[in-house]
Amino acid sequence: MAEFQDKEIDVGKMRLHYLDWGTEGKQTVLLLHGGSQSAHSWDEFSRAMRHDYHVIALDQRGHGDSSWSKYGIYTLKAHLRDIGGFVRALDLKKIILVGLSMGGRNSIAYAGIHPERIDRLVIVDVGPEIMKKGIENIQRFVRRTDILPTREAFVERAHQFNPLRPIEQLRDRLSWHLRQLPDGQWTWKYDRRFRNRRSAEAGQDDLWGYVRRVKAPTLLVRGALSDILSPAAAKRLQKAIPGSSLVVIEKAGHTVAGDNPPAFAAAVRSFLHDTGR
Repeated sequence: MAEFQDKEIDVGKMRLHYLDWGTEGKQTVLLLHGGSQSAHSWDEFSRAMRHDYHVIALDQRGHGDSSWSKYGIYTLKAHLRDIGGFVRALDLKKIILVGLSMGGRNSIAYAGIHPERIDRLVIVDVGPEIMKKGIENIQRFVRRTDILPTREAFVERAHQFNPLRPIEQLRDRLSWHLRQLPDGQWTWKYDRRFRNRRSAEAGQDDLWGYVRRVKAPTLLVRGALSDILSPAAAKRLQKAIPGSSLVVIEKAGHTVAGDNPPAFAAAVRSFLHDTGR
């Protein structure tokens, strides 16, 4: 029996793909990945949580196997429209929302707008204040030549960028994040127009405004080696969300859930246990 089911649903003009890890009837954990990633970025965490929660990992617009925006629109507003429609279409109530990077930004905003839908919130290595150096490092990585002759060439590049990951894990992950072109070469699955808009949109959305509206018990997670969320910025974010908790995961950079899966899952489980209602 497969660990998960691939499912699709139409939300507005978008066809959104998601992974349903089963255990329906239990509380839903909705996972939102980071930019240029996919629902499979959460595979280790999904496996760790699937027996106790109904885990759903969404491919956000322009990523994974979800449809691309016809006009290359990947704004926060567009993402919120998708997430809102997805939650309503599946009739998800009192969810545990977990978001990394771009997915964390989207989660903060959605939780601020729809507090009635959120039971608990986990924000991973992102906030209103992020470090320019880290963003530039990511941009250099994704903007390098994005057509290579083999998948293994991408694996080697990814391992150079993030040596924290075992190469076997990267090989598995990239099998989901790449697509083969008609000429036999390989490229990223996500819409490159998303990549081209990232710098233009950075800082345009007032995340602090959404942060101040968050009502749910919140866990903030920072990778100890992160070059995106500084210790000071993480503490300011924690202070802005009353009652929130902050945990730092050792041996993890920005992509915390994949860099140190056991420690990340343990931290989230502990938070959910302590805040169970």
